[in-house]
Amino acid sequence: MARKSTPTHNDTLFRPDKVRRARTEIEFEGPSILGALFGQFDANLVHIENRLGVFISARGNRVQIEGPEDAVARAREVLKTMHERLEHGHDLDSGAVESLISMSAEPILEGIVSGDADSPPIMIRTRKKTIVPRSAAQIEYMRMLSNSEMIFALGPAGTGKTYLAVAQAVSQLITGSVQRLILSRPAVEAGERLGFLPGDMKEKVDPYLRPIYDALYDCMPPEQVERRISSGEIEIAPIAFMRGRTLGDAFVILDEAQNTTPAQMKMFLTRFGQNSRMVICGDPRQVDIPGGDAHSGLADAVRRLDGVDGISMARFSAEDVVRHPIVGRIVEAYEGRDG
Repeated sequence: MARKSTPTHNDTLFRPDKVRRARTEIEFEGPSILGALFGQFDANLVHIENRLGVFISARGNRVQIEGPEDAVARAREVLKTMHERLEHGHDLDSGAVESLISMSAEPILEGIVSGDADSPPIMIRTRKKTIVPRSAAQIEYMRMLSNSEMIFALGPAGTGKTYLAVAQAVSQLITGSVQRLILSRPAVEAGERLGFLPGDMKEKVDPYLRPIYDALYDCMPPEQVERRISSGEIEIAPIAFMRGRTLGDAFVILDEAQNTTPAQMKMFLTRFGQNSRMVICGDPRQVDIPGGDAHSGLADAVRRLDGVDGISMARFSAEDVVRHPIVGRIVEAYEGRDG
């Protein structure tokens, strides 16, 4: 049954004297996944219509798109990539659809999942899932994670900095590329003090390491996480525990790096050992240590090391937030006010 909808866009977009109009039709294979492709009550199609200013009608496995020429081309690529994701067994929630729409203006959208003869698929395989990029910045970041020895990942929350680093670390541990994972972050409080929290040191710092645990459990079965932690293959600890060590044959991640001091950051970076990879994640705008950015080890390291051979810098913005779309709008509002 054909579906007709009225997108909530400005009708002046469709005046023939303003833009060139186009119409295209896509025929999809695999009828079993069309329900997930279109969304409940065609919610995914409506979302694409409203965001790109096109009309979409679906009849069986055929989808017709009409509207401004460039918007029709973008909508077509978004639908093709959505279908491809589903064929590969990937999830397709509203956040993924929004990310693909945002990325559709990028010339590298096509091939994100499938790749081509000269460019292998951009994905990370773990025990529980296969992860593909959900923003244009994530594409470049995932390439860095595969090829660079030391990476600084800079940007707001929700852009996938830590999650993708943990996923890449898990993938390399599974394949034997590294022998252990070392995941760390400074135990700096946002308006609280550790001394007032109950329990021993581990119990005090565990809440600050919870995002890292969450990412691990999302990439590996819980029993494997616990077993590897017990055996020492996975170590999760505050940055203070890194002093005096050489972290060889390991994938090392420092999260919330903006809350290190310059001395802590120098200590951490110089732990780098043979056959290791190190990722330093942080949001330069969310410094919780006294003195703010002026005393942040992350800001200091970026100033000193940007452009140094062998060190990559991945920069994210509010446009790259892949959580609920409102998170991106919140980040933009705060960045605009602070700026």
